[in-house]
Amino acid sequence: MNYLIPLMVVIPILAALIVNILGGKDKTVKAFSIIVGLAIPIIAILAAIGVQYFGGHDPGLLANSLPSNLVGTLVASYNTGIVYIFDNIERIFIFLMGIVAFLSIFTYFTEKKEVSGPYLYLIFMGLASVIALLLSNDIFNMYVFFEITALTQVGIIVASSTEDNYEIALKYLILGSIGGPMLLLGVGFVLGTIGSVNITDIIYAISNNFVDPYSPGLVIGFALILFGWLYSAGLPPFHTIKSAVYSKARPNGSAILQGFSVLCMLAFGIAMYKIFAYIPGFNTAIIVFAILAMVLSIAMSAMEVDFRRMIAFLAVGELGFIALGFGIGTQMSIAAALFQAANEIVITAMLFIGFGSIYYLTNTSDTRKLGGLIGVDSLMGVMILLGGCALAGVPPFNGFVSKLMLVQAALEAGYTELAILAVIVSVVIFFTFVKAFHSVFLEPKPKDLKFVNEKIPRVTVFSVAVLLIICLALGLFPNIVTDVFIPFAGGLI
Repeated sequence: MNYLIPLMVVIPILAALIVNILGGKDKTVKAFSIIVGLAIPIIAILAAIGVQYFGGHDPGLLANSLPSNLVGTLVASYNTGIVYIFDNIERIFIFLMGIVAFLSIFTYFTEKKEVSGPYLYLIFMGLASVIALLLSNDIFNMYVFFEITALTQVGIIVASSTEDNYEIALKYLILGSIGGPMLLLGVGFVLGTIGSVNITDIIYAISNNFVDPYSPGLVIGFALILFGWLYSAGLPPFHTIKSAVYSKARPNGSAILQGFSVLCMLAFGIAMYKIFAYIPGFNTAIIVFAILAMVLSIAMSAMEVDFRRMIAFLAVGELGFIALGFGIGTQMSIAAALFQAANEIVITAMLFIGFGSIYYLTNTSDTRKLGGLIGVDSLMGVMILLGGCALAGVPPFNGFVSKLMLVQAALEAGYTELAILAVIVSVVIFFTFVKAFHSVFLEPKPKDLKFVNEKIPRVTVFSVAVLLIICLALGLFPNIVTDVFIPFAGGLI
């Protein structure tokens, strides 16, 4: 038994409880939170690949210990408990999410003198639930962990104490009261049709024709789960509320929230592909929502004058590239989607924290009121510009490699128009970002611009630098992750 697998979930849960109890002891909370933040990516690296069973049985190892009348039957092949599966793909995403969470928490401590126990509680609970969601091999527990993640996202917005944050949190909660139950209802249809919520069991039952693959229960279940997936990821029609969520959290909180959304999208996307990819129209439905996300979000970002809203819309638009990879449905396109998801976690976190430092200095995110900041901190300005290049897919950064893989996959699959669209959207992203960068850093400094803080904390600069180095490393040495993503994608086809 690999005890490090459940520890990736247990440790942040315990940390959430402890920091909430010790909320008034700032030094203790800071030290403890930093240690826990470092522990998550370290455990992800050290943990061995394996399967963790909670209350069920391993059919491959324990079938012979079952009653004799059950050995060799279908019942012996079913897992009756919760199952965590940890492979190299989970290792990569948990490591990256852990790094982002650590740097975001570290940045929060340097920008806020008083530590909020509830705010840290929500971050750690969200981290635990999204890791559990990624590890889970049954769709009911995935739903449970998603709901916890969604609630922590609402809580992080409220605890951020920004303007209009309560309104956005309430709107997101109301929409969640629609998206969440739809997802649960879809799980119920699958359970009623198959008799199990374990993904391995569902695939086994469908592939061996124990149930009609085109039964109304499975088709309706797919439609409902797809709707819940759109909500969890922030794809249309939920793109505007998701972007508002990012813009109303603290910058360090936005970095974490985006990571949560990417992992929710990834976990349910993989589960849907495993279970429902055979259904006619599956790929078409995914492609349609991917195109809508790319076009609508990028168009709205181009019209924004608030850089927090701009980055938020760009982040949602980038999710469209991930969905597009799943929709095309080839080994290379799915590998590109996985690579794009990994990049999205790192790049958008870097931009949220980087542009957040501008808000920290000036207490405004209106690009019309800013200018001349390249002279205040040229290093941060250069790193933000390079982060924008990574987001747009400019070489030699990681965004270039994943988007190039996606374009090549689209061309190989005969989707020339999708390849062209991906290139056009990337170009628009680049010009949108450069326009905002020019307004903030290169235009003359307004006479009425006042600074509420004298300089950007060194920890913030360090955090952005670390994330930029990761972007460059994955761009120069993409095989670090593609050697994992490509075989995994091949196993899904």
